[in-house]
Order: sequence, then structure tokens, then C-alpha cells
Amino acid sequence: METNGAPQRLRGATSWLLGQTTTHAHRLVSDGLGAVGARRYHYSLMAALDEFGPASQADLGRRGGVDRSDVVATVNELADRGFVERRPDPVDKRRNIVTITPSGVAHLRDLDRVLGQAQDALLAPLSAAEREELRRMLTLVLEHHG
Repeated sequence: METNGAPQRLRGATSWLLGQTTTHAHRLVSDGLGAVGARRYHYSLMAALDEFGPASQADLGRRGGVDRSDVVATVNELADRGFVERRPDPVDKRRNIVTITPSGVAHLRDLDRVLGQAQDALLAPLSAAEREELRRMLTLVLEHHG
């Protein structure tokens, strides 16, 4: 993404740089995942299930950072493809518990590789140490605000 044509005031604003970088990152990730028939929400929800185990749709949305209005549609898509299973909660029949399937775990590993390629493309100008430092600093900022 070109910054030379932008006014110095913008190029000197970290928030503007983050916004421009985020736009580029979203495009790289969306293009990569789209090439294998996936979306960012698919990755977010399956990653949460893989790491934290079965969850209600509400908890899954919170953990995956997916708005609850999008969780049901995303879980439906993943269930239709055999990547997750949804069953009534044995304690509260009004809720569903979502579980990742073995096929979903295998698909998630494929998506990990795709995401890794997008990360590598995004961060190509940085060394491994610089990438880790950027990740560390962004984590600090995000945790401060979140």
C-alpha cells in the first residue's frame, strides 16, 4: 500500500497507518481464505472451538470475536460442511452446544497454513524479531483498550 501520496499529517498518525495496514491485512486474509472456500468467521469460530472446546453459540461468538447476529449463519455453514456439530445443551435445551469435528480440525490446520501465508505476505519487510515486537506491541495496545 502506497503512503507517499498521503499528506504527512496522515503518514505521521499511527492510527492512520494501522487503518491502512488493517485494510491490506483484511484483503490478504480474505483472499487467501476465499481461495479455499472459507471466510474469516469460519477461522475465528473453529479456532475458538479447537482451543477452548465445545461452547454455546453465544460463548463461541464472544470467544471468536464474531457478532452474535453472524454466529448462527456461520455455524450453519460450518455444520453443512461437516466441520462442526451442533447439539442441544443437555442442561439447557434452549441453547445449542457447538463442537468441532475431526474434519473441522483438519480443515482448521489447512486454514492455519493459509493464514500463515497471508501473515508472511503482510509482514514481508520485517525480520522475525521485528514481527514478534510488532505483535507484542499491538497486543499491549489491544489489551489496554479491550
